[in-house]
Amino acid sequence: MQLRIPGPTPCPEEVLQAQTRQMINHRGKEFGDLLQRVTGQLKRCFQTEGDVLILTASGTGAMEAAVVNTLSPSDRVLSVSVGVFGDRFADIAEQFGAEVKRLRFENGSAADPDTVRRTIKAESPFKAMLVTHNETSTGLTNDLASLSAVAKEFDLLLLVDGISSVGSIDLPVDRWQCDVVVTASQKGWMTPPGLAMVSVSQKAWKAHEQAKMPRFYWDFGKAKRFLEEKSETPWTPAVSTFYALGVALNMVERETLPNIFARHARVAKAARDGVKSLGLSIFPDEAFASNTITAVRAPEKGDVKELLRILREEHKVVLAGGQRELDGKIFRIGHLGLVTEADMAEVMSALKTTLPRVAA
Repeated sequence: MQLRIPGPTPCPEEVLQAQTRQMINHRGKEFGDLLQRVTGQLKRCFQTEGDVLILTASGTGAMEAAVVNTLSPSDRVLSVSVGVFGDRFADIAEQFGAEVKRLRFENGSAADPDTVRRTIKAESPFKAMLVTHNETSTGLTNDLASLSAVAKEFDLLLLVDGISSVGSIDLPVDRWQCDVVVTASQKGWMTPPGLAMVSVSQKAWKAHEQAKMPRFYWDFGKAKRFLEEKSETPWTPAVSTFYALGVALNMVERETLPNIFARHARVAKAARDGVKSLGLSIFPDEAFASNTITAVRAPEKGDVKELLRILREEHKVVLAGGQRELDGKIFRIGHLGLVTEADMAEVMSALKTTLPRVAA
């Protein structure tokens, strides 16, 4: 089976086998040693000297945690969105009472730093900026370095959804002055769903001291205190997923981040070149096309759902369709985590066979 969706992603056999281990005391030394080891490894992957915390959650849980740990009801927040998941970040902030200014860019277009700057100047003050680094709904990677520079020009707290980028696409947290960055185990980490990982800057900790949004399970302060004082998590962790993540992170360290980033870039190029060779076009502005997912415009003739059905049932290739207003207009090829150019060659071969059938 070629599972080529934005997540969950395929897992190496040794990662899956790690999950079959018997349970251990999550308040004992064995788990404490594992927690400290993977936390240190994650700090290197986030490229930060700051704190990294591990939550038992999906990526959306981490997004909520980023919001409630740094903001108060009525805080003015600028949401910079280029798709479904950018919109979700704004929805979460609004749900907890923030006053959100939505700056929504057209599907397939990256966030323009100059437009962001003009918006801040015209409508200040804002407390924070929410931004998605890699938007899987449209297959696009924002220029986060430039967006961060704008946020810092106005001393804004920068909360980043890096769920589908950290560990696969370069995101140097400290160098780009990101205050909270979130990711999740089921993306580029080659691990089943269940864990979310967040980096927290000193500026974010200062905001945490003042934040008034309700939080209990997601409290960063509790997570930091338990980690430092007890080598524990405040609440029962997903122990089996920790086992898996520990093995996956060892694999990441053996390959090294530069090699991982380069591999994702090569595979992404193979995906883009492959679909174009079949007469299809890339959906987003190619200058910002993602290295972890390729969004492809649907053939002018043919049913995308039928295309995906044939690929899945006859070729064992599982791709993703479009979301919301892009349903039926695009399909998406995930290529993050455990992926090679050979995997993309298999996907392209299946597409080449299937496309004429749905366009007939």
